[in-house]
Amino acid sequence: MSTKLSRMYGMDIFTDGGKFLGNAQDFIVDLESGEVSRILLEQIPYSKDDARKVLREKSILYKNVKSVEDVIVVTKGMKE
Repeated sequence: MSTKLSRMYGMDIFTDGGKFLGNAQDFIVDLESGEVSRILLEQIPYSKDDARKVLREKSILYKNVKSVEDVIVVTKGMKE
């Protein structure tokens, strides 16, 4: 699946069961592979502890993305 990140910013994110999770606010990209690793539902704060919390509680592994059309559909919620 290939799509531009600029198109995904602000898109609604739903589980494949129909639960609304939030909006795509930011992305973490693996610069070595050039692939997105996570979608963030909040922007990363400057504080290390707050950043860890956002990564743990307000992000979705990109490998769980099932489709990107009018919304982003993921196969699992935020918690792994």
